[in-house]
Amino acid sequence: MKNIRYVQAINEALFEEMQRDPKVFVLGEDVRHALMGTTTGLVEEFGEKRVIDTPISEAGFTGMAIGAAMSGLRPVVEYEINTLQFVAMDQLVNQMGRLRYMVGGQVNLPITVRVVGSGSSGFAAQHSESGWAQLVHVGLKVVVPSTPYDAKGLLKSAIREDDPVIVYEPVQLYGVRGEVPEEDYTIPLGVADVKKEGNDVTIVAVGHLVAQALDAASQLEKMGISIEVVDPRTLYPLDKQTILQSVAKTGRLVVADDGYRFCSMASEIAATVAEEGFSFLKAPIRRITRPMVPVPHSIPLLQEVSPSATHITQTVGSLLGVAR
Repeated sequence: MKNIRYVQAINEALFEEMQRDPKVFVLGEDVRHALMGTTTGLVEEFGEKRVIDTPISEAGFTGMAIGAAMSGLRPVVEYEINTLQFVAMDQLVNQMGRLRYMVGGQVNLPITVRVVGSGSSGFAAQHSESGWAQLVHVGLKVVVPSTPYDAKGLLKSAIREDDPVIVYEPVQLYGVRGEVPEEDYTIPLGVADVKKEGNDVTIVAVGHLVAQALDAASQLEKMGISIEVVDPRTLYPLDKQTILQSVAKTGRLVVADDGYRFCSMASEIAATVAEEGFSFLKAPIRRITRPMVPVPHSIPLLQEVSPSATHITQTVGSLLGVAR
């Protein structure tokens, strides 16, 4: 094992998959200049034909990627900011998400779209959506890695998929370090991971909130409360079995999701447990999400509306009726 940063794990996954398969290429704004650090060294190694800087037109270069995938290539698209996905929603939903069905399965669409999240960076309302709920809603495969190990393994699996996969990379995690195997590995899509075992409450957390849930679990343990933290890793297809098994053990569920409350991933997970695991529950399900307001530019206001370890600790304390 080696200890690397999240951003390095993404870079290694791209490097290794481009070496493994000459059909893999990368495109997006500033990918040759590695503005985000994830594409560092790729153009020097693989050349400008496989590392393509694009104009500022998500709709245009996403459409180009779809055509390339239909022709047998494996494009990896990068969006520098998560909300830029909305500029290309027709391409993502009507084209990428539907073409294989529309042509009766005559073509594959092996496209990976990497979306860099920035919800806690003070970039204000137009650059701070989580975005995954909209794409899960239409049935696109969506993953949100929370560690360097997961980031590398899930991205490599996404690139090898014959279906489109959207990979969200919370920018809050780019500097986080973690252990990653030296040898080649992948992580199957649709398999959750129990990051911490416990007995009293299950916390299902998405993306960077996994680390916040683990921090909260440490604080709650000092109060004698045992927390189990489940990381879905893949939002669609969702590993319902792992979540239900955890709730069957603890009897209580808190879901932390950096999305809006209505029609969020938190809502879907809560509904799934209510429908399929109601008999396990000892208390009402609690959701921790953003309120239904635009994301503020002000950092103090942003910290107030963004889900955090403090919010998780308070919610669990309230659920159990203990002082906090």
